[in-house]
Amino acid sequence: MKETIHTDDAPEAVGAYSQATTNGDLMFTAGQIPLTPEGELLDDEDIATQAEQSLDNLSAIVEEAGASMDDVLKTTVFLADIDDFEEMNETYASYFDDEPPARSAVEAGGLPKGAGVEIEAVVSVE
Repeated sequence: MKETIHTDDAPEAVGAYSQATTNGDLMFTAGQIPLTPEGELLDDEDIATQAEQSLDNLSAIVEEAGASMDDVLKTTVFLADIDDFEEMNETYASYFDDEPPARSAVEAGGLPKGAGVEIEAVVSVE
């Protein structure tokens, strides 16, 4: 049975979607952009700062489901400019221990609200 996940520690959904959904085994998050829980968009900040806010949002959602970043199985990182990969990767690596999740990283034609990065995850919540 599907359950939606919501936390005030991450930005509200800005459309017809949930912050995350779970079936009790796996959780799928919506893509997180550099939007603060208060609604401030950090699109003018460098990609490291944008990635940090996106990952903070992701972490808050993961924790709301009773999991941790160690339980993240797979992420997808969308970059407005693939040349930002190295800078994003330095920040990204600090959120995961010695066993990081599988990951795809791609350049996207345009991200919501003009963000430089968007990150989504699949998480084990057993």
